[in-house]
Amino acid sequence: MKKILISGATGLVGKRLSRKLYERGYQVEILVRSHKERSDFKSYVWDYENHFLEEGALDNTYIFIHLAGAPISKRWTRSYKKEIYKSRVDSAQFIYEKMLEKNIHPEAFISASAVGFYGQITSEHIFSEEDSPAEDFLGRICADWEIKALQFQNLGSRVVRIRTATVLSEKGGALDVFRKPVGFNLGTPLGTGRQYFPWIHLDDLVNIYFKAVEDVSINGAYNASAPDFVTNEVLTKKLASHLGKTLFLPNIPKFIIKTVLGEMSVLALEGSRISSKKIENSGFKFNYDNLDKALADVIN
Repeated sequence: MKKILISGATGLVGKRLSRKLYERGYQVEILVRSHKERSDFKSYVWDYENHFLEEGALDNTYIFIHLAGAPISKRWTRSYKKEIYKSRVDSAQFIYEKMLEKNIHPEAFISASAVGFYGQITSEHIFSEEDSPAEDFLGRICADWEIKALQFQNLGSRVVRIRTATVLSEKGGALDVFRKPVGFNLGTPLGTGRQYFPWIHLDDLVNIYFKAVEDVSINGAYNASAPDFVTNEVLTKKLASHLGKTLFLPNIPKFIIKTVLGEMSVLALEGSRISSKKIENSGFKFNYDNLDKALADVIN
């Protein structure tokens, strides 16, 4: 069996992807921060900050999937911003150096990235993989994250960077944040409500990673974002409809959101349209290509 080693495998995406790969017949092994983390798969402890990797972790690695990264949903204090950065960028550098040291040459290095690569910008522009990275906090993180991934080309690896939109799932993830106030009839659009909300269903995202594993023609950056462009206002109204709730409160003003969330308020107040053409042109078909279909699945 071909070994696939995954960092961040105990997260929302990693759990679903690990199971799918295992059922396909791959030998799935994972990196964990501690053996206290529960998993059905053989695990190895790693600590990129202290340059520790348990012996045998990289042996016979066919593909490495790098999903590790501190969540961006916690308040962006100066120290936490460093953690967000290091957990993505420094961890990728650490794995590269260890593979170089141990003469490991995986067939592919598949790295998570994010549509934050393009910046938190509300406009009518549709961002494609050809667009340059933004100069804001998330744009710089994603750009550096991907630069570290590209180093694996030096090992002869095919390098795939998956720029991911907000993931919708039946449990956990961003939808829970939106769902709670709507469920209590307290839902309302944020700011103007006209900011776009790029999204993807968890199953489609997992299938994109799966395609990146099995299709050797997949190489480079790919947007993982559904082809249905919706705004925050549309999302809120559709969510209320699927939950059988009514929206009656006025929009929450920008200044309140900025006061509560600080710098990370850009995640709520700004958003872009993201092109899915490249991944679709590779032959990928979205099972959830519109928001109503996705919400019907994750809610019902």
